[in-house]
Amino acid sequence: MNKKTQEAMFSSKSSEWETPQKLYNMLNSMFNFTLDPCASPENSKCRKYFTKEEDGLNNTWKGHTVFMNPPYGRDIKKWIKKAYEESRAYDTTVVCLIPARTDTKYWHEYCMKAEKIYFVKGRLKFGDSANSAPFPSAVVVFRRDRWFKIYNPKALTLCQN
Repeated sequence: MNKKTQEAMFSSKSSEWETPQKLYNMLNSMFNFTLDPCASPENSKCRKYFTKEEDGLNNTWKGHTVFMNPPYGRDIKKWIKKAYEESRAYDTTVVCLIPARTDTKYWHEYCMKAEKIYFVKGRLKFGDSANSAPFPSAVVVFRRDRWFKIYNPKALTLCQN
């Protein structure tokens, strides 16, 4: 991968990418979220949320249906690990909007254990950005429910239209 491609994929002015409202609304209608662990007062999607200062990595998500759009920097692997670990409780579901980086170690260690993975068709436009993201996205659903895993296909395409 050349340097220009690496810069586009792994860096930005901010590691925070504001969730497109239309996508969030669609997911919220499916899951009814109660916690946003990676938020600010300006971009929170749920009534209950953790700010950077409150550090969602060090708080429990147990008992919640979580919508997680983590910071997309190098620490994303910590957030994915936390999402997987929190979802092991019977009463906790974690839905993650993340870059579809299927070649990463964290993808294989955690995302491949998800109950469901939706690959987003096309590239998302985050926040008020004029351009689409330089990477594909996926919605990864972690939950312990065995019925869901047995009777539903694991990977699907999620259309934004």
